[in-house]
Amino acid sequence: MAGALAGPVAVGLAGAASVAPLPLSFCSPVVQGSTAPDYLIVSDLPIRASSLRAFTSAMQGGIKFMLARRSFKAGRYSVGYQACDDSNPQTNSGDLGKCASNAKAYAADPSVIGVVGTWSSHCSAVEIPILNKAPNGPLAMISPSNTNVGLTHAGPGTDPGEPGVYYPTGKRNFVRVISPDDAQGVADAVLAKRLGLRSVFVLDDNESYGLTVADPFRKAAKALGLRIAGTGTWNVNQTKFDALARKVARSGAGGVFLGGFACPGCATLISDLRAALGRSAPIIAPDGFSDIEGLVKAAGDKATEGLYVSIPGLPVSRLGPLGRQIARKFGPTRPGSGGPPYAAQAVAVLLDAIARSDGSRALVNEHLLGARVQGGILGDFHFDKNGDPTYNPVTVFRIHRGIGTIDRVVAPPANLIG
Repeated sequence: MAGALAGPVAVGLAGAASVAPLPLSFCSPVVQGSTAPDYLIVSDLPIRASSLRAFTSAMQGGIKFMLARRSFKAGRYSVGYQACDDSNPQTNSGDLGKCASNAKAYAADPSVIGVVGTWSSHCSAVEIPILNKAPNGPLAMISPSNTNVGLTHAGPGTDPGEPGVYYPTGKRNFVRVISPDDAQGVADAVLAKRLGLRSVFVLDDNESYGLTVADPFRKAAKALGLRIAGTGTWNVNQTKFDALARKVARSGAGGVFLGGFACPGCATLISDLRAALGRSAPIIAPDGFSDIEGLVKAAGDKATEGLYVSIPGLPVSRLGPLGRQIARKFGPTRPGSGGPPYAAQAVAVLLDAIARSDGSRALVNEHLLGARVQGGILGDFHFDKNGDPTYNPVTVFRIHRGIGTIDRVVAPPANLIG
């Protein structure tokens, strides 16, 4: 490969001569501390050919900041860092061919002890099973941004065979520090309860993401004592919603949950619902509707007034002092997609797992799965048996006079999730 260095050299425990850097064709040069690294940590994000470059580069900055803060040390081991790229000009979410080739390179290089990434759940779906079968592994991956449910557990909207298809060895090797999509659906049900709703109508777009948030919302709402006044579906190509809006109004529902992505005609959906239900009925939507500015422009101030939109993750104001420092230095969290503070938290958890291990991939992975974080950038949490965080905060925005502002943060109780 262009820019490739010498072939990988076997690396054992601390004291080995050197690591074998990954090729410069898709990874940065090794960044290290004052001592030669015993192992490599890599990040896998879309960078060079991605319009997300400013954001993902900031995530790399958060990772390097945390490594420098720890003096590039994980217990008795020294670690180096390479920032690797999975982008191409046609996609912002990572080129799946590059995701596969990157993962194969990580697995084949015994210097690589852990992976932070990827940005896209689709890319992780390609990389996880390759890393799962890595020699002397599995090779651990921790994501600051993947919210797709099927990577860790089955549910409505997940594909057949998920998540088992990603773990061919039968051992898990993936965790995330951001909430999965179904936890967001539960948080929205908690929001509905706190808004004083007694009944709610649940709509979805019959797509995988929509089902993933709508079904957990419905189940959690029932558990919280809310009456499900009815359910219904819209089509992503639909342009007329007056009949659906009348159905919602006839149900006597006090509010509506929109489980799905904003569609080309969804501005009309919101306008028709607002006209049918009145100004006081809460309309709650997940991060599929996170383009608040575009939504207000399409539907108008009157229809969107009071609309609630939830997005996984914490706002900067709810981070600890270190998280706020990282946000000031490298940029804030990007709701629903992590950001520098989430990337820094991910590498901190990985460093702790390496420190508790004997330097082998297998034990690093085991300690990562069993990690317990106290007073971290994102608060206190550990990972459940699936690799999901036990703390799943969701930031809720409320639209007022055409502007979405933070209304509250909702962290659903763990017993309602999954």
